Amino acid sequence: MNARPSTRRPRSLAHGLVESLGERIRTGGLAAGDKLPTEAAIMAEFDVSRTVVREAISKLQAAGLVETRHGIGTFVLGMGEGGAFRITADQMATLNDVVAVLELRIGVETEAAALASQRRTEAQLAAMRDALGAFAAAAEAGRDAVGADFQFHLEIARATGNPHFEQLMTTLGAPSIPRARLSTEQPDAAAQRDYLRRVNAEHESILNAIAAQDSEGARAAMRTHLANSRERRRRAALALQGQGHGQ
Repeated sequence: MNARPSTRRPRSLAHGLVESLGERIRTGGLAAGDKLPTEAAIMAEFDVSRTVVREAISKLQAAGLVETRHGIGTFVLGMGEGGAFRITADQMATLNDVVAVLELRIGVETEAAALASQRRTEAQLAAMRDALGAFAAAAEAGRDAVGADFQFHLEIARATGNPHFEQLMTTLGAPSIPRARLSTEQPDAAAQRDYLRRVNAEHESILNAIAAQDSEGARAAMRTHLANSRERRRRAALALQGQGHGQ
């Protein structure tokens, strides 16, 4: 692959790198679960700076194609254009968009949780616990924990033993995970941390039911979790509408 001249602007270089890596993901050169090359290897291959590599990785994360696991590396999540159905970040731009995707997830993931409770292995339970641990660490560090959140839901889909659930979740990608950042005002750090703690408590209820092989409990816990998220977004949407009428 031709190196990009250093005279180009970093933002343009990052865009080109996103296109190149994204194409590898879409064509299967980098499959779901694969680890990306190291920063140094990407810098050498594409003749770009560390700043450009990190900006490109950030954009791939925002698109739901990769996830960085701190201390381990960056891994491919998405299937790119592998399926006709796909929800991208720009299709999650409004609160109403988020509510629509949550309604879809309620329909799919409540049954996934029930199936996972009957079919999960100990290794899959461990993977779910690892995802919750990463979520808690990110929340306490002040990050939004989207990657770990998505990973938890993806591990449940895998534990169904039905590849279609995993494929659908992978196609939805990390952009399907809503966050309070869609509101007009950024929450303060303490409020954001409290919010994420509540979310993770809901996750733990799901995991406990799956571990206990309680299919009805797992179904109910997942429905409660996603319905709570949907209602938070509905209230936020109504609040935004009220602000618009008041102007």
